Amino acid sequence: MNDKTLTYTPYDGSSKPFTIGLLQLDPARWIEPDGDLAYHLAEKRRLFAEHGGQVFRAEPGTEEAQQEILDALVDYLPSHHPAIYRRAGNMMEMAGQRVGLSDDALPPLLRAGLLVQDDLVVMRKGEKGWRLAAAFLAFPSSWSLSEKFGKVMDEIHAPVPDFEGGSRNAGLISRMFDNLPPDRYVVRWNWSVNWGYRLYRPASQPASETKDIPPEEAFIRVERQTLRKMPVSGDILFTIRIYLDPVTAIMGQPNAPELAASLADQLEALNPAQTNYKGLSAKRAELVALLRKSADACVTIE
Repeated sequence: MNDKTLTYTPYDGSSKPFTIGLLQLDPARWIEPDGDLAYHLAEKRRLFAEHGGQVFRAEPGTEEAQQEILDALVDYLPSHHPAIYRRAGNMMEMAGQRVGLSDDALPPLLRAGLLVQDDLVVMRKGEKGWRLAAAFLAFPSSWSLSEKFGKVMDEIHAPVPDFEGGSRNAGLISRMFDNLPPDRYVVRWNWSVNWGYRLYRPASQPASETKDIPPEEAFIRVERQTLRKMPVSGDILFTIRIYLDPVTAIMGQPNAPELAASLADQLEALNPAQTNYKGLSAKRAELVALLRKSADACVTIE
């Protein structure tokens, strides 16, 4: 049993997969740094150095919007997390790292992304709809920035069951983006299953890579996504925070039987298209069996 305390468990039934599931967010909880901050920031630096344009891209003309985002984070972080963030002139210090806030050698959005664990994605409204205009995406969940950059939402979501262009969800997202007021913050959740611990996953894991990995070595990949419309540019800023939790950690939670059963239920409820999209076609049955067995064991012990 893994005794890690899980920060978020949206697979407890509170956030169903393949739904929009937007919830009101207290602005005071916009960014939530934790004990992994130093590691995540170091990983971001390493990944940008190794992959460059695979993790950071920005359209010309987005510079002012990028600066607006950087300024918002620079104001927010020291005031809401003073024990972690300290501004000293044009430097921000946190978790043993320093970021030059006026370092023009780096685009503003890149500097902003080096302050937080979250990835930052900027959507801009154009004639064809909301498109991905800039992003610092160090920790993608089986999607590639180079493939999605510059595309509108319908194109980005084309492979996602129930979110393709013309679907009800696609229409709801477009209207929500249009009508989101700048003073409203919202949050949504997504989760998937990874086989092994890796934050940078720009592609789905092939079956050849996962077939011999036992279900006990699975990780639940939780995405905490926040959205807000920036007041000056009018762009939508997504923040995407990744939590990678060993599936065995579920058994160490106070509500372990209910949590394991809920995750098993949701895995079994996925239709073939959804199962394939989440890369679970070959491994779902054994993961569900593990969760059912673990839930029963917890109930027996109690």
